Formats: sequence, structure tokens, C-alpha cells
Amino acid sequence: MDINNLITFIAVASLLVISPGPNGFLIAKTVPLFGQKAGFANAAGFVGALYIHGTLSIFGISILLVQSGTAFFIFKMLGAAYLVWIGIKAIKSAFSQTHTVPIEVPQDIQKSSSIHNAFLEGLLTNTLNPKVSMFYLAAFPQFISHGDSALNAYVLVSAHAIVNFIWFSTMVMALARVKNVANSTRFKTWLNSITGVVFIGFGAKLALLKSN
Repeated sequence: MDINNLITFIAVASLLVISPGPNGFLIAKTVPLFGQKAGFANAAGFVGALYIHGTLSIFGISILLVQSGTAFFIFKMLGAAYLVWIGIKAIKSAFSQTHTVPIEVPQDIQKSSSIHNAFLEGLLTNTLNPKVSMFYLAAFPQFISHGDSALNAYVLVSAHAIVNFIWFSTMVMALARVKNVANSTRFKTWLNSITGVVFIGFGAKLALLKSN
């Protein structure tokens, strides 16, 4: 693979990664409430989803999502429904903060559960985002020459994954500094309310997305 193509792809992928979206807001919700390890689990989920999207694109399956109106509609509505569900869950949690008595859960079980859930949330949030599939379908023809092996395509996916993990790991470490603030019920209520509304907004925006 030409090194100039790789550098250009990394630059384009970086712009996609740092642009505001559900991934960043998920990290912003997770770290103050559940800690740094859960934030890294979110980021690991994002990376796993990139390989899923990359594999689907390499083998041409993602083309169906873009060229078939029905397939694209079903996929985007699944993604929209998931984002809205996260938003509703966050808002519900915000309203229940002041009305429920905390139940003591062993710390090791609580941490294991939050990390596992954070990974799944990151994986599903990125997997059910048709914009990522559309990015790969648009990018691969421009950065991979005809006759190149699938290995070259996975080099691009890996480069994207590395940029993704570095960016969100930086976010995680920055947000971890304010985790102590999150111990207050008022902060948790505010954070869950804001992120809930934002995720519902992302879900609505995704539901209106059209395949180009």
C-alpha cells in the first residue's frame, strides 16, 4: 500500500473520529459516572465495531445497506431505536436518582458489570451507525487500488481503529479528572438528563438519514 494513501486516509478518518457524534457523548456519559475503565471499555467497543463495518465493506455486504432502500431503512431504524433507547434509559435514570434508595452492590461485581455494559454499549452504538458503513464504502475505492488484497483494506481499518482509540482514550483520561464531581446526585441527574436528550436527538437525526 502506498504510504501517501495511508497518511491521507488517516487524516480523513481523523476528521470523522473527532467530529461530534454518539461515540463522544457516550464517553462523556460513561466516564464521570462509572470511571476510567468503563470509558476505555466504550472505546474498545468502538474499535470492535470498526472491524465489523470494515469486514462488511470488504466483502461487499454493506453495499446492500446503501443500494437497497429496505435494508438501509431497517438498519438505520435499528440504530435510531437503539440511540433513542439509550437516551430514554438515561432520562429515566435521571428522574429516579432522587426517588430511589441506593442498593449496596459488591464493588467488584459493580465494576465488572459496568465495564461489560460499557463495552457492549460502545460496540452497539458504533455497529448500528450506518454512517460508518457509508464512510468505508466511500473511502475504500479511493484508497485501495484494484487488485489489492483484503489485507490492505484491514490495514486501513486498523489505522482508523488506532486513531479512534487514541482520540477517545484521551477523552477518557481528561474526563476521569472530573469523576469525583459525579459523586453528587445533582450532577448525575443533570448529566443523565442532558445525555438522554442528546441521544434521543441523535436517534431522530439517524432515523431521517437518507442513503446517497
